[in-house]
Amino acid sequence: MRILVLGAGKMGSFFLDLLSFEHETAVFEKDPRRLRFTYNTLRFTELEEIREFKPELVINAVTVKYTIPAFKEVIPYLPKDCIISDISSVKTGLKEFYETTGMHYASTHPMFGPTFANLNQLSEENAIIINEGDFIGRLFFKDLYTKLGLNIYEYSFEEHDRTVAYSLSIPFVSTFVFAAVMKHQDAPGTTFKRHMRIAKGVLNEDDFLLQEVLFNPYTSENVAKIRTELKELLEIIDNKDAEGMKNYLAKIRNNVKRDIEIKK
Repeated sequence: MRILVLGAGKMGSFFLDLLSFEHETAVFEKDPRRLRFTYNTLRFTELEEIREFKPELVINAVTVKYTIPAFKEVIPYLPKDCIISDISSVKTGLKEFYETTGMHYASTHPMFGPTFANLNQLSEENAIIINEGDFIGRLFFKDLYTKLGLNIYEYSFEEHDRTVAYSLSIPFVSTFVFAAVMKHQDAPGTTFKRHMRIAKGVLNEDDFLLQEVLFNPYTSENVAKIRTELKELLEIIDNKDAEGMKNYLAKIRNNVKRDIEIKK
């Protein structure tokens, strides 16, 4: 298959590395400096090169802010039967956009990134495939993610946004709060250092991505739950309520235990 990847960033390069030995691949990237370390793939910086390549599948791997603008720019240069796809972690507006194009489309979300994941061992990582759009496109990504050993979930666009609002917004907001109140530690403990590594990774993400995750219409209700829990915990601390603390710890340990059992 002839596959065009839009963007030679971390995830774009990851997909090129995966696909270039089994497919005829090309990457379109406006910044030539980002193409220095790509190999075994065609490197395009001009839109006319896309027309000549005639891709059968496009994987849009640009940052979330530019996902739809990138599609709008390249679609006039694509064959009508080309499948367009995204790997965006934020799907806001994508379904509506896809339906205006008249093209076959597929949408997925590899729920990992180079910041934290071991890309050589992905068996504990997850991927979402949107169960709307082109069947062949969905089948391609399902086969690819299966080969990587990823745990695959199939959701609608709306179900995806609800899931992301929970699985990303709560860790993101918790990290923001940690970073907001932290101060320099000359002798940081192990737990502090682990939280610091997580904070650095999250804050290294694109500002627009963080904004869009938090502006997800389903995020507010999840963040409100953090506020409720903090209020309860603060009352226990202020009152030095030993019994209350015991019950609270039992509750949250049970939450963690239940999550582990569900995964098993």
